[in-house]
Amino acid sequence: MTADRRTLLADLFAAAVNAAQPEHCVPRFLPPPPKGRTLVIGAGKASAAMAQALEQHWPGELSGLVVTRYGYAVPCERIEIVEAAHPVPDAAGLAAAGRLLAFVRGLTADDLVICLISGGGSALLPLPGEGVTLEDKQAISRALLKSGATISEMNCVRRHLSAIKGGRLAAACHPARVVNLLISDVPGDNPMDIASGPTVADSSTCADALAIIRRYNIVLPDGARALLDSGRGETVKPGDARLAGVSTHLIATPQMALEAAAEVARAAGVTPMILGDSIEGEARDVGKVHAGIALQVRNHGQPVAPPCVLLSGGETTVTVRGSGRGGRNVEFLLSLAVALNGAPGVHAAAGDTDGVDGLEEIAGAFIGPDTLARAWAAGRPPRDSLDNNDGHGFFEALGDALITGPTRTNVNDFRAILISP
Repeated sequence: MTADRRTLLADLFAAAVNAAQPEHCVPRFLPPPPKGRTLVIGAGKASAAMAQALEQHWPGELSGLVVTRYGYAVPCERIEIVEAAHPVPDAAGLAAAGRLLAFVRGLTADDLVICLISGGGSALLPLPGEGVTLEDKQAISRALLKSGATISEMNCVRRHLSAIKGGRLAAACHPARVVNLLISDVPGDNPMDIASGPTVADSSTCADALAIIRRYNIVLPDGARALLDSGRGETVKPGDARLAGVSTHLIATPQMALEAAAEVARAAGVTPMILGDSIEGEARDVGKVHAGIALQVRNHGQPVAPPCVLLSGGETTVTVRGSGRGGRNVEFLLSLAVALNGAPGVHAAAGDTDGVDGLEEIAGAFIGPDTLARAWAAGRPPRDSLDNNDGHGFFEALGDALITGPTRTNVNDFRAILISP
């Protein structure tokens, strides 16, 4: 390999993010203009950039309202961009969600609604269901984020406590035609899990949501409990006539991002192996498994010989027990480094493609064979940091944090383990 290892890992991450940039993937999925009005709505970390790309390529009139994360807005001329909080919702998101519902009322069959949805939309559209308050939604979101629940489980609960998710926003657009353009950040790319599916049908039930609540011992406020127990929180189901005019397109996915990174690896003379685009589980457990595969490659040349890079995506979880500053990608890397125990020739990077791992404006980090030794020298015992869920503190102390700033897209986590002979 001629390229510096860290530079190559950074290039792989950049390629994955670039493959999901709206400017590249929005234009080819735009429908023809309708007889009537064109409205643009959306929510998510990529939604503002998606709106900008749409504006630049739309031939006719349009108006719109899109909600994105604070710091992720981009200039648009005809589509209003509103910012709100993520991952815990706030009053700005509540107001924006109410405005979105009002915006699509009273449409006709001649009208077109283009819906731009990406990861993060669940928190950005916190319109509570009957008897549920914003404060309730905030408390439940915090509890779910710490519980170790998967993104699919979290979004099942969110859909059934909402007045806008789970197909309700699409139902409000009826009888207009709705075209969904989705950037997936969820394992399996199920549209009902992307931003909790505001404009697609939902096959899950209130009973499913209650089972998840019990599984993770989440304390529900009385109003939320009543909404689920009574079944009044039921979502819009497949076959509902109000969704007959809805079409859905996945315009960017984790697999597409991994394939883009694989091409960069090949160009650098490194053999890529994609382990999977939908890997889930506790981040530290996934780190151990990836370490086992990397050591098999390093020691035995199986299932691929070095120089190679193991690529994977998906969304791991972290059950928070410590008081440190962390995120699932740095937790994965810290666990990986401990399991590798300084194995020569193995370097890695992991990061969230939206540029934010956990609650920090840090995408992820890098590790190498010297990570553990440098950590001990810096007074940062690796296992102590892992036990305290302090991945960000650990990698910042070593100068190994991966910081990108807002990427304005989101195709979930990206992991690359580079193995040299």
